[in-house]
Amino acid sequence: MANSPHEALHRIFQEDTSLFARAFNRLLGVALPTPRAVSVLNTDATEIRPLERRIDTVLLAEVETGDQVVIVESQTERDDDKLISWPYYIAYLHAKYECPVTLLVISPKQTTAKWARQPIEIGPATLPCMVVRPFVLSPDNVPAVTDLAQACEDVLFTVFSALTHSRSEQAAAILKVLATALDTIDTDTAGYFAEFTEVGLGDTTARKAWRTLMSTQNYRYVSQLRAEGRAEGKAMAMLNVLDQRGIHVPQTVRDQILSCTDTTVLDGWLNRALTITSIEDLFA
Repeated sequence: MANSPHEALHRIFQEDTSLFARAFNRLLGVALPTPRAVSVLNTDATEIRPLERRIDTVLLAEVETGDQVVIVESQTERDDDKLISWPYYIAYLHAKYECPVTLLVISPKQTTAKWARQPIEIGPATLPCMVVRPFVLSPDNVPAVTDLAQACEDVLFTVFSALTHSRSEQAAAILKVLATALDTIDTDTAGYFAEFTEVGLGDTTARKAWRTLMSTQNYRYVSQLRAEGRAEGKAMAMLNVLDQRGIHVPQTVRDQILSCTDTTVLDGWLNRALTITSIEDLFA
């Protein structure tokens, strides 16, 4: 699960490792062969010397014409240090995997996207020896998916559309169809991506709109999330009671309690937690 908007914008390409190919084909007009397989690679680009460099997401795509490495970087604000890091990432991965390397930058801000699209030239101004031209996806070239049929056809792409447009006027309309589209897939996956979307929206008005949808609409996955939330609350309450009563709870038992999603069972345990004298009596 992503834990920040920055992470969500690149982690979504790990959730669906073929998404980058669809993004290139549909949004950038770059025809990539359909990968036979895509692997998520180690993102550590640290050298032996104590200088740590971490790439957001690195994918290795196996296609008929040969392997290809794709770097996915999430960039909300302008960061001129990236003008040094990005060429290094490309050169490092090209040397390590001996195959073409592509840099894809994702930004929900148009001004940042404009900055990221500028070529990075290394060497003499009149004849640079290295020129890096990132591919950039932002609200100006990622479509706002507001049609329900399209949203249902590719739910994860709709999540990506929502995250990319998190600061645009289209966000609310995208989120509305996304909420419905998620109800067409299995509830566990839908619940996961509902939470993923909330994290990815960050501190925006779109996040408030998403929370309103999640709290007022009765989708199957929302009902499950609410049930899981109630179960988690009961489990935490029970552990608090046991702690307050001075009853030692081993980590294995704590994990068992926290993993239980049956509120009826948890209610029974909670009642016992009020009177038992040892943890062994909790499950008697």
